Amino acid sequence: MLRLLLFFLLFSNMVPAQTTLPVYHDSLFSTYYHQQYSLFRSLPQTKNDILFVGNSITDGNEWNELFDNSKMKNRGISGDISAGVIHRIDEIANRKPEKVFLMIGVNDLARKIKPDSVVKNILLIAAYLRLQSPATRLYIQSILPVSDAYNMFTGHTSKEKEIKQVNTHLKDSARNYRYSFIDLYPDFCDEHGKLKKEYSNDGLHLTGGGYLLWKHLLYAYANDLGKKPALIPEPQSITWKKGLFPLFKCKTIVISGSALQQEAEKLKTFLQSKGIAANITSQGRSIEPFIELKLARIETPQYANEAYDLNVDEKKVSIRANTTHGIFNGLQTLMQLMRDGSMIDACSIVDWPAFWWRGYMIDVGRNYMPVDLLKEQIDVMSRYKLNVFHFHPTEDIAWRIAIKQYPQLTAPEHMLRNKGMYYTESDIKELIQYCKERYISFVPEIDMPGHSAAFKRAMKTDMQTGTGMIYVKNILKEFCKTYDVPYIHIGADEVKIINKNFIPEMTALLESMGKKVIGWQPGGNFSSHTIRQLWMDDSTYLSPGKDIQYIDSRHLYLNHFDPLETPVTIFYRKIGNKEKGDKTTPGGTLCTWHDRAVGSWTDILKMNAVYPGILAFAERSWKGGGVDGWTAVIDKENKNLNFHEFENRLLDHKQQYFSGKPFPYVRQTYMDWDFYGPYDNGGDFAKQFAPELKTFNTSETRPLFSGVGGTIVLRHWWAPKIKGMLDSAKENTTWYAKTKVWSPLDTVQHFWIGFNNLSRSPATDSPPVGAWDNKGSAVWVNGQLIAAPQWARGGQKGNAEIPLIDEGYEYRTPAKIFLKQGWNDVLIKAPVGSFKGNDWQNPVKWMFTFVQIPF
Repeated sequence: MLRLLLFFLLFSNMVPAQTTLPVYHDSLFSTYYHQQYSLFRSLPQTKNDILFVGNSITDGNEWNELFDNSKMKNRGISGDISAGVIHRIDEIANRKPEKVFLMIGVNDLARKIKPDSVVKNILLIAAYLRLQSPATRLYIQSILPVSDAYNMFTGHTSKEKEIKQVNTHLKDSARNYRYSFIDLYPDFCDEHGKLKKEYSNDGLHLTGGGYLLWKHLLYAYANDLGKKPALIPEPQSITWKKGLFPLFKCKTIVISGSALQQEAEKLKTFLQSKGIAANITSQGRSIEPFIELKLARIETPQYANEAYDLNVDEKKVSIRANTTHGIFNGLQTLMQLMRDGSMIDACSIVDWPAFWWRGYMIDVGRNYMPVDLLKEQIDVMSRYKLNVFHFHPTEDIAWRIAIKQYPQLTAPEHMLRNKGMYYTESDIKELIQYCKERYISFVPEIDMPGHSAAFKRAMKTDMQTGTGMIYVKNILKEFCKTYDVPYIHIGADEVKIINKNFIPEMTALLESMGKKVIGWQPGGNFSSHTIRQLWMDDSTYLSPGKDIQYIDSRHLYLNHFDPLETPVTIFYRKIGNKEKGDKTTPGGTLCTWHDRAVGSWTDILKMNAVYPGILAFAERSWKGGGVDGWTAVIDKENKNLNFHEFENRLLDHKQQYFSGKPFPYVRQTYMDWDFYGPYDNGGDFAKQFAPELKTFNTSETRPLFSGVGGTIVLRHWWAPKIKGMLDSAKENTTWYAKTKVWSPLDTVQHFWIGFNNLSRSPATDSPPVGAWDNKGSAVWVNGQLIAAPQWARGGQKGNAEIPLIDEGYEYRTPAKIFLKQGWNDVLIKAPVGSFKGNDWQNPVKWMFTFVQIPF
């Protein structure tokens, strides 16, 4: 933290406190300049725009259309020089833009202005903009190369040497003047150092292809993305190469046979969404840049049926695989590579999954969810190569599968929640087909004999009675004859088995109908053929020598995670305690069990961080690896499993693919905390200790340790099974955490703050009136105590039928906090009493969340 502070202080000293602009006479500038400048001054004074400032090269582009972003505005003026930008910089600075992309200087050089003078003017622009609009991010682009091949603009095209000098100086000055330098020059150069002919028709200005290349090179900066496309899951092997595939020129998809027609149609549809019209052919290769899909033998260490290789060069894109499923997987990666719709970076990928069972489960028994919203989740699964959709529609609360023989099962009077809402035969067949088209296995769960109170209300008998068994067998026969699915999940957990024949008979019936049976473990008296889905940790289930398949869902319940904890815990998970799958460990399933009633369907996705969780699980289940044990702590020292790097990719995907969808995750790896404690509070949560006193001096008292994260789990409520920040947590203690938050100006910012992220399974009490929690937790910013929210149901006793409304930071209005310009001090107080809690509905979660969010 001290190093970062010194870094910003150093930068502040490098930029002059006062910057005086020279005054230029209007006669220096052209009529067109004054026309455009007058127009810019007359336009509405919108804030937080992205402005492109420059000369005719900038002026000639349709920036908002090119990027499909109405915030992007053209401030280029044909013929402009650096003095012209200085003359109109006030109009730019007064708008307080989010970003400014500046390219200027080639016209100066053509007027025989020295490179040093051009650089001096540009640095003056940078310094002035920094002072007048400190929150604006400035990107200074290199001057483009020129070419004398056309014998046009000779005053410009003769300045190759001077252009390079300006670019070198601008690159070297970027750190001192706090702007980002974007070197476009090499990508526009041919082997002779000239502007490539395919990007210009006069040696100075750009044609359409040149602007599309420019878009590709700026795309990451304009959209706050990584320089290279973020791939999730990360391929097993990827090599980035020099060169670009001109996607905008691609008009042909070549397939090796009719078996690939369906996958080619999917690619064609995707290209259409990017504004690219491509034809599908099996007649040889295209002369123009093309994409080839081909079935071929691909050698990989395992699971070759899903493997693929993908190669991109300047002339073609090739995806090869052993099966159409492998081609489909390759297409998902290719679509991520096509992020800007203009160019694709050259690369070579060989990829295969570490586990062949990569599942996601949704409980629609407790809370009905519309088919369209289920399809949305299936779409996300398919884009990230998950291949098992576990559908849980029967519960104590309601039975939601239509059964022709027993329509009373779905009668409203037998449901306790979302009465009358269930899935028809048409709905389920539609979901099965939707999954099949995306290479996803639809795995229905008919929970038996437990979690079956709805069955009992409708059928007037328990499943384990003789009559109940007849009903259940009839249900299974009808279901298996109606739906083409390979697996049936029978649940069988959390129930007392009073009829030892129940599970064996149901299993035998399903197996006789060609179905593979899955059950929860711990659970019923299964046969050795039954696949066990683990939901509690017990190493005996994974002991060597047992010829039984296990699906790992231990500590993979999204309903128990804090949203910021979700990707962290899943990222570090070692599925099945193994680096990769084998004959007994096919993989795992990520589960969403939202026991509590919800106010809206999408609350399930928001409160349980479903989409961030799916992406983290896709990464781990495809890539393999992980760490031994379970953790809720970001390990910044682990370079082999770099969560910071994954977070960058995760947020890139949030930005690109989840606009308008619930994605409760923000950057947290920049949050460095110093921890002070433990202080014995003797059960008195209000007791004050040194860190919250004004006399406390951090330079004299060293922190005990440091940690990283927006959410810090001091002690997990399932400790020691799950690692928290404290290795040896003690009851009746108070800890303090300190950090600093930077603000470029005096402003109000938005924060997620919380001290007890409620699980969505137990009926936990709402926070008390006037307090963050019942432990006396507190937060100060610059010495000012931040008041707890005015809870909608403060002090409400937990009730599973009362939806959560503002108890979690991710679904309530963010806290608004005034930050001063510069560094702001943050202090967290986190006391705790007993770890036992009052009851199982109110576990003691010793944690805190404090993180700034975009708003």
